Amino acid sequence: MNVERRPAVYGLMAEFADPDGLIRAIRESRQAGYRRLEAYTPYPIEQVSEALALPRSKMPLLVLAGGLIGLAGGYYLQYWVNLIAYPMNVGGRPMHSWPAFIVPTFEMTILCAALFAVLGMFALNGLPQPYHPVFNVPRFAAASRDRFFLLIEAADPRFDRSATAEFLRRLDAREVAQVDD
Repeated sequence: MNVERRPAVYGLMAEFADPDGLIRAIRESRQAGYRRLEAYTPYPIEQVSEALALPRSKMPLLVLAGGLIGLAGGYYLQYWVNLIAYPMNVGGRPMHSWPAFIVPTFEMTILCAALFAVLGMFALNGLPQPYHPVFNVPRFAAASRDRFFLLIEAADPRFDRSATAEFLRRLDAREVAQVDD
C-alpha cells in the first residue's frame, strides 16, 4: 500500500516589495503576539534586527574568552619552557624575563581570539547548513536580489495555518507561501 505523506509545515512566508513593508509587517506581527519570526533581506537592514527584537550576540564574550585563554596560554607556555622544562641562563638575564614574553603573548592572544571568533560564528549561526526549508519556496531565490521575506514558523504558539495566512495577507504581502519541512 503506497500512502503518500503530506509534508510537514515549517511555516508561512510572506513576500514584500520594499524594506518599509517588511519592517511594518514585523512590528505588526510582534504586536499580534507572534514570536517565532525570521526575516530575509538582500542586504543588511538595521531596523529589521530592532523590529525582530533579536537578543544581543554572544560573539563579544566568545572573542574575549578566546583572547584571555590565548593570553594565559601564551604566557604560561613561555614561563613553563624557560623556568621548568628547559631552564637555561643565556646572557645573564633572569629566568622569568616577562618583557621578553610580551610579543609572543600578544600574538597568542590575537590568534586564539580570532580562532574563537571564527569557530563561534560557525557555531552560533548553525553552520554549515546546506539545507533549510525556506529553499522549498520557489520565489525565495529573489531574496538575494530585490525581495524581502517574513517567515512565521509553525513552532510559534499562535500559529494557525489559515489565520496566520490571512493575517499575512492583510499586511499587504505580495504573496504568502507555505514552507514545507
